[in-house]
Amino acid sequence: MKQIRQYLLGLVGLVVLLALGLVNAQESGTNTIEAMSVAQQGSLVNVRITFKEPLKSLPPAFSVTTPPRIAFDFANTTNGLGKASETYNEGDLRSANIVQVEDRTRVVLNLMKTMNYEASIDGRSLLLTLAPRATAESAGPVEHFAKGRQSEVPNAIRDISFRRGKDGEGRITVDLTDANAGIDIRQQGASLIVDFVKVSLPEHLRKRLDVTDFATPVLTVNTVSKGSGARMTITPRGLWEHNAYQTDSQFVIEVKPIIENPNKLVQGTRGGYQGEKLSLNFQNVDVRRLLQVIGEFTGMNMVVSDSVGGSITLILKDVPWDQALDIIMQQKGLDMRKNGNVILIAPREELATKEKLEFEAKAQISDLEPLLTESFQMNYIRAEAVQKLLVDPKQTLLSKRGSALLDDRSNMMFVKDTPSRLDDVRAMIAKVDVPARQVMIEARIVEAGDSFAKNLGIRLSWNQANRLDTARIGNARDLSGSLNSAASVNLPATPRAGSAGLLSFTLYNQRFTQFLSAEISALEADGRGKVVSSPRVMTANQVEALIEQGFELPYQVATASGATSIAFRKANLSLKVKPQITPDGKIAMALDINKDTPSASFTTGAGIAIDTRHVKTEVLVDNGGTVVIGGIYTQTTRNNTQRIPFFGDLPYIGWLFKNREVIDDKTELLVFVTPRIISENLSVR
Repeated sequence: MKQIRQYLLGLVGLVVLLALGLVNAQESGTNTIEAMSVAQQGSLVNVRITFKEPLKSLPPAFSVTTPPRIAFDFANTTNGLGKASETYNEGDLRSANIVQVEDRTRVVLNLMKTMNYEASIDGRSLLLTLAPRATAESAGPVEHFAKGRQSEVPNAIRDISFRRGKDGEGRITVDLTDANAGIDIRQQGASLIVDFVKVSLPEHLRKRLDVTDFATPVLTVNTVSKGSGARMTITPRGLWEHNAYQTDSQFVIEVKPIIENPNKLVQGTRGGYQGEKLSLNFQNVDVRRLLQVIGEFTGMNMVVSDSVGGSITLILKDVPWDQALDIIMQQKGLDMRKNGNVILIAPREELATKEKLEFEAKAQISDLEPLLTESFQMNYIRAEAVQKLLVDPKQTLLSKRGSALLDDRSNMMFVKDTPSRLDDVRAMIAKVDVPARQVMIEARIVEAGDSFAKNLGIRLSWNQANRLDTARIGNARDLSGSLNSAASVNLPATPRAGSAGLLSFTLYNQRFTQFLSAEISALEADGRGKVVSSPRVMTANQVEALIEQGFELPYQVATASGATSIAFRKANLSLKVKPQITPDGKIAMALDINKDTPSASFTTGAGIAIDTRHVKTEVLVDNGGTVVIGGIYTQTTRNNTQRIPFFGDLPYIGWLFKNREVIDDKTELLVFVTPRIISENLSVR
């Protein structure tokens, strides 16, 4: 028994020794940070981290530019300092954080600005030398758009205006009295701050603009005085980005909306990678561990598939984090799917197979899902038009088992389909069953005329008496019956309208036996006139409208039997238009304007000729704007002369043997069109 007891005691001692040996072996595999000291030497900062056991290799590290930090990861290492943070304020090193998670410890150096570092192993210590970078490689939080320059005239803001751009961006325009103004732009929280350095702000511009109704990312623009300058605070909503430029004394800042792209890690319209820059220095590190580091830096929630594995060596310096993640996935054949703030990372084949199975499962569910029937009441659109959209064979919205029935009397549609397809139908009807917007189109057809005519003519005659009684002549008796009259020249004025003026005189001899009569006729006419036709019509958006006014002219036509019949042709003033309201509030119009009038100067045996003025075009006009869509300008000039050969060419007296007519007529036709969108909230009182 004694021997057995001694044997058992020896066995227990052996077990204890083995246990102590295992504990010592386990403790020997775990290192500990025992001390950490910082010393400044000129512009350099030396950091010494002392461990219980010497390091076998340099630890993996990465750096961040905003905020500036450098992080080191020590595997199988515990924090023996007794505290998780330490403040130094030595040079550009503010503090250090020592965080232990399970058997891993991370040391983060918090800097005042980005710095380069060199690492080396000295016995049981890790020596870090931090040096400032020669040039600033990262932009600060304040963007100095323009530096102010000295000017003799004090600078001030003359006006502030806001308008919506063609792509839905909010455009703030600031008019300055001098182009040499200092302007700083920075983003502060969810707002955009614009500082105008040494620029005064008038009292009437110190106000807050509520621009929500413009449907842009900008909600408000608040401008106030700030010391010797002015500050503008722009408050946007949603995803946005800004762009600023200056032309002479006009400064413009645009706030553009960003449509979220689920395939992009960093949202924005600018090309390339846009994430914050970081530096990575990892030697043969596990890929899952590297993805964890990037997730901790970006704050993104990452879900990494169990099939992701392997190791990678990565040395990157100041690259956008989304580019670093893209490099890692390309090297290891990975892909990602982004849903909000969560990123799923897995091998490409695994994601493709998973998505294929999901699509197949949805298709099977759609084939087995029970059908429901729902009725839809149409208010502003015909149910027949909606049915055509649903059953369009090119792209039907219904499933293979779905159907749509109509009731024309009540303008209702009954749809039978799966619940998910009914949701799609309901959303589609909500978008198309809306009241059509109304447009008032007014056209002005202006015909202006300026006419000038000058007519000059003459009549000459020689008269001789057959008998003469001087005594009776003394009594001034009428000799018209006793005279022989012979007209030598008969070229009177022939005006187009009106009566010419006459100037006549008679020359006779002493005995009243021979007479020379001269009659000069002349007319000078100057006329101006304007005819304005103003047809107007109101119609719904994308609905053609026609308005016309006039009369029909009869004319004879031959029939097949050889007889004649009466037909009619219109001579009308008509306006045919089809408007389309664009998303940015403008109006596109297909116009057909016609103005016919009977011709007073040209007729035929079949009837009266018609003067036609016709314009057909398509234009794009601002709401309430006026556009000139056509113009016809004509000028008629004539100089007619009738003369007696030889005598009409004689100098000085040749005008006694000729007739002259001078005509200068000008006509101009202009067509003005003004469209206006009728507001839905207008009412007649």
